[in-house]
Amino acid sequence: MPYKSVRPGDLFDCQMCGECCRGFGGTYVTDKDIQNIAAYIEAPLETFVEIYCRPSGSKLVLAQKDDGYCIFFDPTRQCTIHPVKPRMCRQWPYIPSVLIDPFNWEIMSGACPGIRTDFPPEVVQKCVREKLLQDQRDYPR
Repeated sequence: MPYKSVRPGDLFDCQMCGECCRGFGGTYVTDKDIQNIAAYIEAPLETFVEIYCRPSGSKLVLAQKDDGYCIFFDPTRQCTIHPVKPRMCRQWPYIPSVLIDPFNWEIMSGACPGIRTDFPPEVVQKCVREKLLQDQRDYPR
């Protein structure tokens, strides 16, 4: 496959393993994410943050269960908030840190069996950039 025709979907094929739902610093949530998830699970906004979020520096992340998985991950049903999952989850594995250092793609592949690593770094960065721009168009902040 010539590299000029490589699209973002060529670099990643989700295996539905749930590894992206486990640990690794938590899932950052925006105010919009919080509003969407709270409405989806019919939780009062005031208590949603208290019950389902934890502070991480100056931001909030979704709480994790004792096994390290996101509080909304269910091994039999996968993501229980999939229709309103946070921006960080929607973007996976096309995340901004890959634009800073393409080696991050290689690192993430160690935990994600769906990530292909047989493309040059500049192709990976091009595809990540394209996917992030598409996300901005589809989900404006």
